Amino acid sequence: MRDSGGYGEGFGKRLGAQATSFVSRALRKSTIAATELRYDSPSFELSTPPKEEDAFMVGHYLVGCPSYLYWESGRPAPASAIGQGQTIIYDLKRQPTFLLNHGFHTVHYYFSRAALSALSEEAGASPIDELQYKPALATDDPVMRNMSAGLLPFFGRPEEASVLFMDHVMLAIGIHVAARYGGMRLRREGARGGLAPWQEKRAKEMIVSRLGEDISLAAVASECGVSARHFSRAFRQSTGISPHQWLTRQRVETAKRLLAANELNLTQVALACGFADQSHFTRVFVALTGTSPGLWRRNNAI
Repeated sequence: MRDSGGYGEGFGKRLGAQATSFVSRALRKSTIAATELRYDSPSFELSTPPKEEDAFMVGHYLVGCPSYLYWESGRPAPASAIGQGQTIIYDLKRQPTFLLNHGFHTVHYYFSRAALSALSEEAGASPIDELQYKPALATDDPVMRNMSAGLLPFFGRPEEASVLFMDHVMLAIGIHVAARYGGMRLRREGARGGLAPWQEKRAKEMIVSRLGEDISLAAVASECGVSARHFSRAFRQSTGISPHQWLTRQRVETAKRLLAANELNLTQVALACGFADQSHFTRVFVALTGTSPGLWRRNNAI
Protein backbone atom coordinates (compact mmCIF):
# COMPACT_ATOMS: atom_id res chain seq x y z
CA MET A 1 0.00 0.00 0.00
CA ARG A 2 1.51 3.31 -1.01
CA ASP A 3 1.76 6.20 1.42
CA SER A 4 -1.45 8.21 1.45
CA GLY A 5 -3.27 10.45 3.88
CA GLY A 6 -6.57 9.48 2.28
CA TYR A 7 -6.90 5.85 3.31
CA GLY A 8 -5.40 3.15 5.46
CA GLU A 9 -2.89 3.56 8.25
CA GLY A 10 -1.70 6.91 6.93
CA PHE A 11 -5.20 8.30 7.18
CA GLY A 12 -5.68 7.00 10.71
CA LYS A 13 -2.32 8.31 11.94
CA ARG A 14 -3.00 11.72 10.45
CA LEU A 15 -6.14 12.05 12.57
CA GLY A 16 -5.00 10.06 15.59
CA ALA A 17 -7.79 7.59 14.91
CA GLN A 18 -8.07 3.81 14.82
CA ALA A 19 -8.23 2.75 11.19
CA THR A 20 -9.12 -0.47 9.34
CA SER A 21 -8.90 -0.36 5.57
CA PHE A 22 -9.61 -2.36 2.44
CA VAL A 23 -7.93 -1.45 -0.84
CA SER A 24 -9.10 -2.52 -4.29
CA ARG A 25 -7.17 -2.30 -7.52
CA ALA A 26 -9.84 -3.90 -9.64
CA LEU A 27 -9.42 -0.94 -11.98
CA ARG A 28 -6.06 -0.90 -13.75
CA LYS A 29 -3.50 1.60 -12.42
CA SER A 30 -5.98 3.17 -10.02
CA THR A 31 -7.06 2.85 -6.43
CA ILE A 32 -10.36 2.60 -4.56
CA ALA A 33 -10.26 2.13 -0.79
CA ALA A 34 -12.58 2.03 2.19
CA THR A 35 -11.41 2.94 5.69
CA GLU A 36 -13.34 2.64 8.92
CA LEU A 37 -12.25 5.32 11.42
CA ARG A 38 -12.92 5.44 15.14
CA TYR A 39 -11.89 8.55 17.06
CA ASP A 40 -12.90 8.70 20.72
CA SER A 41 -10.79 11.39 22.41
CA PRO A 42 -11.20 14.88 20.85
CA SER A 43 -8.00 16.95 20.93
CA PHE A 44 -9.75 20.24 20.00
CA GLU A 45 -6.98 20.88 17.48
CA LEU A 46 -7.06 21.20 13.70
CA SER A 47 -6.54 17.94 11.86
CA THR A 48 -3.28 17.55 9.97
CA PRO A 49 -4.01 18.25 6.29
CA PRO A 50 -3.46 15.36 3.87
CA LYS A 51 -0.82 15.42 1.19
CA GLU A 52 -2.16 17.02 -1.94
CA GLU A 53 -3.46 14.19 -4.14
CA ASP A 54 -5.50 13.96 -7.31
CA ALA A 55 -8.21 12.10 -5.46
CA PHE A 56 -11.46 12.45 -3.56
CA MET A 57 -12.77 11.07 -0.28
CA VAL A 58 -16.44 10.38 0.36
CA GLY A 59 -17.10 10.17 4.08
CA HIS A 60 -20.10 8.41 5.57
CA TYR A 61 -20.79 9.35 9.20
CA LEU A 62 -22.12 6.53 11.36
CA VAL A 63 -22.38 8.96 14.29
CA GLY A 64 -23.49 12.56 13.88
CA CYS A 65 -21.24 15.60 14.32
CA PRO A 66 -23.37 18.49 15.68
CA SER A 67 -20.70 21.17 15.24
CA TYR A 68 -18.56 20.76 12.14
CA LEU A 69 -15.85 23.38 11.55
CA TYR A 70 -14.07 22.86 8.25
CA TRP A 71 -11.35 24.51 6.13
CA GLU A 72 -10.53 23.93 2.48
CA SER A 73 -7.40 25.37 0.83
CA GLY A 74 -6.90 27.30 4.06
CA ARG A 75 -10.30 29.01 3.85
CA PRO A 76 -13.05 28.32 6.39
CA ALA A 77 -16.37 26.96 5.20
CA PRO A 78 -19.63 28.01 6.89
CA ALA A 79 -20.16 26.19 10.19
CA SER A 80 -22.39 23.16 9.71
CA ALA A 81 -23.50 19.88 11.22
CA ILE A 82 -23.30 16.32 9.90
CA GLY A 83 -26.22 14.10 10.79
CA GLN A 84 -25.96 10.42 11.61
CA GLY A 85 -25.95 8.46 8.37
CA GLN A 86 -25.05 11.44 6.17
CA THR A 87 -22.36 11.64 3.50
CA ILE A 88 -19.81 14.38 2.80
CA ILE A 89 -17.18 14.85 0.07
CA TYR A 90 -13.57 16.07 0.23
CA ASP A 91 -11.20 16.99 -2.59
CA LEU A 92 -7.67 16.05 -1.50
CA LYS A 93 -6.16 18.63 -3.87
CA ARG A 94 -7.69 21.28 -1.60
CA GLN A 95 -6.09 19.92 1.59
CA PRO A 96 -9.22 19.61 3.72
CA THR A 97 -8.90 20.12 7.48
CA PHE A 98 -11.42 20.23 10.31
CA LEU A 99 -11.52 20.86 14.03
CA LEU A 100 -11.20 17.68 16.08
CA ASN A 101 -13.87 18.79 18.53
CA HIS A 102 -15.96 15.60 18.48
CA GLY A 103 -15.40 11.90 18.53
CA PHE A 104 -16.46 10.22 15.31
CA HIS A 105 -17.11 6.86 13.73
CA THR A 106 -17.02 6.93 9.94
CA VAL A 107 -16.41 4.94 6.79
CA HIS A 108 -14.38 6.98 4.30
CA TYR A 109 -14.09 5.93 0.66
CA TYR A 110 -11.05 6.98 -1.36
CA PHE A 111 -11.24 7.37 -5.13
CA SER A 112 -8.27 8.41 -7.21
CA ARG A 113 -9.30 10.54 -10.16
CA ALA A 114 -7.83 7.81 -12.37
CA ALA A 115 -10.33 5.34 -10.90
CA LEU A 116 -13.29 7.63 -11.56
CA SER A 117 -12.06 8.27 -15.10
CA ALA A 118 -11.65 4.54 -15.72
CA LEU A 119 -15.23 3.94 -14.63
CA SER A 120 -16.58 6.72 -16.85
CA GLU A 121 -14.50 5.60 -19.83
CA GLU A 122 -15.88 2.07 -19.60
CA ALA A 123 -19.42 3.47 -19.34
CA GLY A 124 -18.82 5.44 -22.55
CA ALA A 125 -19.21 8.71 -20.64
CA SER A 126 -17.10 11.85 -20.57
CA PRO A 127 -14.11 11.88 -18.19
CA ILE A 128 -14.95 12.96 -14.65
CA ASP A 129 -13.02 16.09 -13.77
CA GLU A 130 -14.75 16.91 -10.49
CA LEU A 131 -17.23 15.55 -7.98
CA GLN A 132 -20.03 18.01 -7.35
CA TYR A 133 -20.26 19.09 -3.72
CA LYS A 134 -20.31 22.10 -1.41
CA PRO A 135 -17.60 22.28 1.28
CA ALA A 136 -18.82 21.11 4.71
CA LEU A 137 -22.31 20.37 3.40
CA ALA A 138 -23.45 16.79 4.07
CA THR A 139 -26.20 15.00 2.18
CA ASP A 140 -28.47 12.01 2.65
CA ASP A 141 -27.33 9.15 0.42
CA PRO A 142 -29.23 5.89 1.01
CA VAL A 143 -26.89 3.90 -1.22
CA MET A 144 -23.81 4.91 0.76
CA ARG A 145 -25.67 4.25 4.00
CA ASN A 146 -26.56 0.71 2.92
CA MET A 147 -23.11 0.00 1.50
CA SER A 148 -21.41 1.12 4.71
CA ALA A 149 -23.77 -0.95 6.84
CA GLY A 150 -22.95 -4.00 4.71
CA LEU A 151 -19.21 -3.49 5.09
CA LEU A 152 -19.11 -2.87 8.85
CA PRO A 153 -18.99 -6.56 9.88
CA PHE A 154 -15.94 -7.07 7.65
CA PHE A 155 -14.05 -4.19 9.22
CA GLY A 156 -14.43 -6.11 12.49
CA ARG A 157 -13.31 -9.38 10.85
CA PRO A 158 -11.12 -8.31 7.90
CA GLU A 159 -9.67 -11.80 7.47
CA GLU A 160 -13.13 -12.95 6.32
CA ALA A 161 -13.42 -10.40 3.52
CA SER A 162 -12.29 -12.06 0.30
CA VAL A 163 -10.59 -9.95 -2.35
CA LEU A 164 -13.22 -11.07 -4.86
CA PHE A 165 -16.01 -9.76 -2.62
CA MET A 166 -14.31 -6.46 -1.79
CA ASP A 167 -13.45 -5.78 -5.45
CA HIS A 168 -17.10 -6.33 -6.37
CA VAL A 169 -18.37 -4.00 -3.62
CA MET A 170 -15.78 -1.30 -4.30
CA LEU A 171 -16.67 -1.21 -7.99
CA ALA A 172 -20.35 -0.87 -7.12
CA ILE A 173 -19.60 2.02 -4.76
CA GLY A 174 -17.35 3.67 -7.35
CA ILE A 175 -20.05 3.48 -10.01
CA HIS A 176 -22.57 5.03 -7.63
CA VAL A 177 -20.23 7.89 -6.70
CA ALA A 178 -19.31 8.54 -10.33
CA ALA A 179 -22.98 8.63 -11.33
CA ARG A 180 -24.45 10.61 -8.41
CA TYR A 181 -21.64 13.09 -7.78
CA GLY A 182 -19.66 13.03 -11.03
CA GLY A 183 -22.56 13.17 -13.47
CA MET A 184 -21.69 9.88 -15.17
CA ARG A 185 -24.60 8.51 -17.17
CA LEU A 186 -24.89 4.74 -17.10
CA ARG A 187 -25.86 2.89 -20.24
CA ARG A 188 -28.96 0.79 -19.90
CA GLU A 189 -27.90 -2.84 -19.94
CA GLY A 190 -30.09 -5.05 -22.13
CA ALA A 191 -31.21 -8.56 -21.33
CA ARG A 192 -28.24 -9.91 -23.27
CA GLY A 193 -24.61 -9.27 -22.50
CA GLY A 194 -23.55 -12.18 -20.30
CA LEU A 195 -20.24 -13.99 -20.62
CA ALA A 196 -19.51 -16.08 -23.67
CA PRO A 197 -19.63 -19.81 -22.85
CA TRP A 198 -15.85 -20.11 -22.98
CA GLN A 199 -15.46 -17.13 -20.66
CA GLU A 200 -17.91 -18.52 -18.12
CA LYS A 201 -16.22 -21.93 -18.26
CA ARG A 202 -12.74 -20.45 -17.88
CA ALA A 203 -13.78 -18.15 -15.01
CA LYS A 204 -15.36 -21.01 -13.08
CA GLU A 205 -12.36 -23.28 -13.71
CA MET A 206 -9.98 -20.57 -12.48
CA ILE A 207 -12.01 -19.87 -9.34
CA VAL A 208 -12.30 -23.59 -8.48
CA SER A 209 -8.60 -24.24 -9.12
CA ARG A 210 -7.71 -21.52 -6.61
CA LEU A 211 -10.48 -22.18 -4.10
CA GLY A 212 -8.17 -21.92 -1.10
CA GLU A 213 -6.60 -18.67 -2.28
CA ASP A 214 -7.75 -15.06 -2.24
CA ILE A 215 -8.21 -14.46 -5.97
CA SER A 216 -8.98 -10.96 -7.24
CA LEU A 217 -11.77 -9.90 -9.55
CA ALA A 218 -9.23 -8.29 -11.87
CA ALA A 219 -7.31 -11.57 -12.23
CA VAL A 220 -10.39 -13.56 -13.25
CA ALA A 221 -11.61 -10.79 -15.55
CA SER A 222 -8.20 -10.59 -17.24
CA GLU A 223 -8.32 -14.34 -17.90
CA CYS A 224 -11.59 -13.72 -19.74
CA GLY A 225 -10.22 -10.73 -21.66
CA VAL A 226 -12.60 -8.15 -20.17
CA SER A 227 -12.55 -5.44 -17.52
CA ALA A 228 -13.39 -6.20 -13.90
CA ARG A 229 -16.60 -4.15 -14.06
CA HIS A 230 -17.77 -5.85 -17.25
CA PHE A 231 -16.91 -9.28 -15.87
CA SER A 232 -18.77 -8.70 -12.61
CA ARG A 233 -21.94 -7.61 -14.42
CA ALA A 234 -21.72 -10.27 -17.15
CA PHE A 235 -21.04 -13.09 -14.69
CA ARG A 236 -24.21 -12.22 -12.78
CA GLN A 237 -26.09 -12.02 -16.08
CA SER A 238 -24.92 -15.52 -17.01
CA THR A 239 -25.24 -17.24 -13.63
CA GLY A 240 -27.78 -15.21 -11.67
CA ILE A 241 -25.33 -14.58 -8.81
CA SER A 242 -22.17 -12.53 -8.23
CA PRO A 243 -18.67 -14.05 -8.60
CA HIS A 244 -18.24 -13.91 -4.82
CA GLN A 245 -21.52 -15.74 -4.20
CA TRP A 246 -20.53 -18.41 -6.71
CA LEU A 247 -17.13 -18.77 -5.03
CA THR A 248 -18.77 -19.14 -1.61
CA ARG A 249 -21.11 -21.85 -2.87
CA GLN A 250 -18.21 -23.77 -4.42
CA ARG A 251 -16.30 -23.58 -1.14
CA VAL A 252 -19.28 -25.03 0.72
CA GLU A 253 -19.76 -27.80 -1.85
CA THR A 254 -16.07 -28.70 -1.62
CA ALA A 255 -16.33 -28.64 2.17
CA LYS A 256 -19.22 -31.12 1.99
CA ARG A 257 -17.07 -33.56 0.01
CA LEU A 258 -14.23 -33.24 2.53
CA LEU A 259 -16.62 -33.60 5.46
CA ALA A 260 -18.14 -36.73 3.94
CA ALA A 261 -14.68 -38.26 3.41
CA ASN A 262 -14.13 -37.78 7.18
CA GLU A 263 -10.33 -37.53 6.87
CA LEU A 264 -9.79 -33.91 8.01
CA ASN A 265 -10.93 -32.14 11.15
CA LEU A 266 -13.19 -29.08 10.85
CA THR A 267 -10.35 -26.57 11.04
CA GLN A 268 -8.43 -28.36 8.29
CA VAL A 269 -11.54 -28.45 6.11
CA ALA A 270 -12.12 -24.73 6.69
CA LEU A 271 -8.59 -23.76 5.68
CA ALA A 272 -8.52 -26.13 2.70
CA CYS A 273 -11.64 -24.45 1.30
CA GLY A 274 -10.42 -20.88 1.76
CA PHE A 275 -12.26 -19.87 4.92
CA ALA A 276 -10.45 -17.68 7.44
CA ASP A 277 -10.96 -20.14 10.32
CA GLN A 278 -13.40 -22.69 11.70
CA SER A 279 -15.72 -19.99 13.06
CA HIS A 280 -15.97 -18.30 9.66
CA PHE A 281 -16.52 -21.68 8.00
CA THR A 282 -19.33 -22.54 10.41
CA ARG A 283 -21.18 -19.24 9.93
CA VAL A 284 -21.10 -19.51 6.13
CA PHE A 285 -21.94 -23.22 6.11
CA VAL A 286 -24.95 -22.73 8.41
CA ALA A 287 -26.16 -19.77 6.34
CA LEU A 288 -26.15 -21.84 3.12
CA THR A 289 -27.21 -25.26 4.40
CA GLY A 290 -29.18 -24.58 7.56
CA THR A 291 -27.01 -26.94 9.62
CA SER A 292 -23.54 -26.93 11.18
CA PRO A 293 -20.56 -28.67 9.54
CA GLY A 294 -20.28 -31.09 12.47
CA LEU A 295 -23.91 -32.15 12.27
CA TRP A 296 -23.77 -32.38 8.47
CA ARG A 297 -20.73 -34.71 8.79
CA ARG A 298 -22.48 -36.94 11.30
CA ASN A 299 -25.43 -37.33 8.93
CA ASN A 300 -23.43 -37.73 5.71
CA ALA A 301 -20.01 -39.24 6.48
CA ILE A 302 -19.05 -42.11 4.19
